[in-house]
Amino acid sequence: MLYVVGIGAGSQDGMTIAAHQTIISSELIVGYTKYVELLKEYFPEKEYASTGMKQERERVEYALKEAGSKNVSLICSGDSQLYGMAGLAYELGENYPDTEIKVISGVSAAFSGGAVLGSPLTHDFAVISLSDLLTPMEKIQKRLECAAECDMVIVLYNPSSKSRADHLKNACDIILKHRSADTVCGYVRNIGRNGQESHILTLSELRDTPVDMFTTVYIGNSETKVIGGKMVTPRGYKNV
Repeated sequence: MLYVVGIGAGSQDGMTIAAHQTIISSELIVGYTKYVELLKEYFPEKEYASTGMKQERERVEYALKEAGSKNVSLICSGDSQLYGMAGLAYELGENYPDTEIKVISGVSAAFSGGAVLGSPLTHDFAVISLSDLLTPMEKIQKRLECAAECDMVIVLYNPSSKSRADHLKNACDIILKHRSADTVCGYVRNIGRNGQESHILTLSELRDTPVDMFTTVYIGNSETKVIGGKMVTPRGYKNV
């Protein structure tokens, strides 16, 4: 059996009961190096195998092969579907017809980070990754344009890195064509881990804010506001 497990932010507190129990019942844990190191602290007795960035295919192939004779957990940060390995496991799993695949969902950074900020995702929202490693930048820009134009809250994953330090700035410029400069925004870094930090700021301030790959960014819609120091997007319940 191959379990594709979303482990949330990586801390034991942020893991679902199903994810925790699945890892305990697995004989081998396979994952990206950083996430494997996080789990070793909580499950030191387990056997682990890891690969680095851009080795996702090799990682999943290895997990599928090993799952032919044992229970294997292929771990993903956040949720196992959202930018995770679940889809690739099913794609490559066609070559392993005797291996059963089961997806174990986890708490995505969009939700765990949103809880840190308050409640920015009470209404419709879009999740967009600014990484152009697997998606052409033209398509990312089009998605940003459409989400901004229809006034959805936007959650940005992978907002910046050493090789693309200006991606968040460029994204904000696209969104600023449709939203005011004082739109309420927020970001959380190292969600649920040591060194967690969060800030609420305006869209114009966000444009010039340095962030990294471990930061999740929230851009409010026209109704998002700050209530008691928290970022909140009303849905309109009190008006019903």
